[in-house]
Amino acid sequence: MRTVWTMGFVSAAALSFCFPDFVVFRFTQAAIWSIALMGLVILCGVSGQFSLAQAALFGIGGYGAAMLAAHTPLSPYAGLALAPLLGFAAGYGIGRVAGSHTLWTQALVTYAVVIAFPQLLRWRPIEQWTGGVQGLYLDFPTPPIGLLSNDRWAFLMALTLLAAAMWLAHNLIHSRAGRALKAARDHDFAATAQGIRVPQARAAASGIAGAYLAVAGCLSAWQFGFVGPGSYNFALSVQMLFGLVIGGMHSAGGAILGGLFLQFSPDVTAGLGKGYSALLYGVLLIAAMVAMPQGIAGGVAGTLARLATRLKLRRP
Repeated sequence: MRTVWTMGFVSAAALSFCFPDFVVFRFTQAAIWSIALMGLVILCGVSGQFSLAQAALFGIGGYGAAMLAAHTPLSPYAGLALAPLLGFAAGYGIGRVAGSHTLWTQALVTYAVVIAFPQLLRWRPIEQWTGGVQGLYLDFPTPPIGLLSNDRWAFLMALTLLAAAMWLAHNLIHSRAGRALKAARDHDFAATAQGIRVPQARAAASGIAGAYLAVAGCLSAWQFGFVGPGSYNFALSVQMLFGLVIGGMHSAGGAILGGLFLQFSPDVTAGLGKGYSALLYGVLLIAAMVAMPQGIAGGVAGTLARLATRLKLRRP
């Protein structure tokens, strides 16, 4: 499977030179969604937590890059190094507060974070740094090779980071730490009896998810060239949760499917007109969750497993 995934990423990078920039731009956004959802796979799928703070963590990465570009002489690429550090610190802090409580309390705590984050960005003592209600503009980093357009370079960066994020997530899920997170997810008292420090493990998972989300937020800020308080709201958090559920929250491949769904599914419903597109979008989401509770990735894996079982039974 590693060979298959490697060939897939290399093929995607090569195909980007065959399409116009506006098509590459859209696939770049799909890759950015996938990186963000990869963090939610670790947080919600592997460790069994619930979060609504992903929009705030996404915004921390975007604002970190924008503030670094606006107020320091450092290279814009420094924002990409700063984003995971800020995201991990913020995610770990949220996990320490909410991780030891029930899912309802986690929902309330993270909801408070996502509601307070845009207000914090407008706070007068720091609005000279954040830009207040007007936000901040930032320039896209200069491609290292003059033959590459900004859109194509953004896609190659996002694709490379997505491949690295998927590799790290796969290793984490199948490592000793991943098994500890799954044990804490399935039964926290049994995990504690086995010597697992459940609050610390959940906080670490929240920090890793925060790093993923912040990196995605940094890439998104570069792509659109602007960050503002209104961009990181509660609706963005819910949108990410929908993508996670549709793609599948228990595998890294589900994050990629969810990213593609978030980027391209509105095209399917937009043709029905403004009055019906949102309604159909909601109906499709409900139908998909009922038909495939484990998401698209889980549904495909289950189908392949049943086919393999039938083939074994038919053998003489």
